This record gives sequence, C-alpha cells and structure tokens, in this order.
Amino acid sequence: MADKKPGIDQSLIRDLANILNETDLTEIEVEQDDLRIRVSRAGTPQYVSAPVPVAAPAQIASAGISAVSAAEPARTSKNAVTAPMVGTAYLSPAPGSRPFVEVGATVKEGQTILIIEAMKTMNQIPAPRSGKVTEILVEDGAPVEYGEALVVIE
Repeated sequence: MADKKPGIDQSLIRDLANILNETDLTEIEVEQDDLRIRVSRAGTPQYVSAPVPVAAPAQIASAGISAVSAAEPARTSKNAVTAPMVGTAYLSPAPGSRPFVEVGATVKEGQTILIIEAMKTMNQIPAPRSGKVTEILVEDGAPVEYGEALVVIE
C-alpha cells in the first residue's frame, strides 16, 4: 500500500489549520470542483469528495480523516433559509439592539434577516423571497454550518 493518499493535499489542511489559529475561528471549509475540505478545532479534519468511490472510506479512514455527507438536510421545511457559509450567526446588527427579524414579521426579498461572521467579516444574509417569518432556528451568537437551516419564511 502506498504511503501517499491520492486526492488529499495535506499541506492544504495544514494551511487551513494555521488560518484557524491565526483568526481564532473554530472551523473553516473550502470547496474546489468536487473536493471539499473542512478543518475544525472541535474535531478532526473532514474530507468530502463527490461522488465518493467505494474504496475511498477505507483510504480516508487510514489517513485519519473522516468522510461527511456532502448535503446536510435542513431541519424543517423547504421554505427554510440555509446558511451559505460556516460562521457565527447574529440576529441583530449590534449587541443589545433589536433583531433584524422576529417570528411573525413580514420580510421583503433582499431584506437582511441576520448576519454570519466568517473570518472576522460580517456577511449580511438577505431574505431570498418575500413572506412571513414563521420560525427562527438559530440563537444569537451560535455557530452555524454550511447548509444549516436558519430561518423559515413562508
């Protein structure tokens, strides 16, 4: 068996881990073509390749890296707005200020519904459609994963 595992760039993983240390992030994920690499302080680095060959899980496990599902299902309905990135969700523009939206509020397409902080950058997340906010699925200051359901707009 060869020592080098094809498709896994360990120097990239080390670089991502260094970025985590330099920026105090808990997790970082990069995606290029059919390769997705997620590095997290809380767990082990994770590798996803779509489609994953049948022999890949054994190769990935022997490299000390775990495979994860490429698509994480939303917790609720098809009307859920999902996180476009990994980061920390904030429901208001500043600590102590009113939230962008509340359950029962009517929002317009493009209106900011929350902020996700990623790599010390505040990213405004707009409503993808107009409608009524029926559920807020994240807490202020909570970490969010890519594809995680954040808010339901009916």
